[in-house]
Amino acid sequence: MAATAFKGNKAALPSKPCAACGRTMSWRKKWRAGWDAVQYCSERCRRRKGKAP
Repeated sequence: MAATAFKGNKAALPSKPCAACGRTMSWRKKWRAGWDAVQYCSERCRRRKGKAP
């Protein structure tokens, strides 16, 4: 199967802003168990935490 083939609708997935940078992050399968606890979009943002963007 081609890497560009996508089955689904990303617009239908939940999203929320990152607490550090404010960038919108979309739901990931990796986060399915703890989506409510996810605050940061990346490890870099988690380390920065409350610092100004």
